[in-house]
Amino acid sequence: PHALEIRYARAISGEVLVSTSMEELERLGFGDAAVRRRWRAALERALPGVEPGDTLIGLYLPGQGARFWHGRDLVGEVADPELARAFFAIWLDPRTREPALRASLLGQG
Repeated sequence: PHALEIRYARAISGEVLVSTSMEELERLGFGDAAVRRRWRAALERALPGVEPGDTLIGLYLPGQGARFWHGRDLVGEVADPELARAFFAIWLDPRTREPALRASLLGQG
């Protein structure tokens, strides 16, 4: 298991967070169109909008799924291990759009 904590510098709606995540999952080649539709619905239930200074924490539970907190409040759970693995790959996969951030998250930078 590992957690990813992101502190946001600007307001972003839940819809934009989900849409951006889905674009990255497609770009990385995770799931087919039908699977991604199911994943979108799960992420829409799990990811809230954020304001400047807000923190979202995602806890990846291999083989189980993921849990998400907005600040200290548990706001969502995903019981799909494949979605959870794919979601965290947005930041941790070698093909990420942000290789410097990935290196920093993995203690390599």
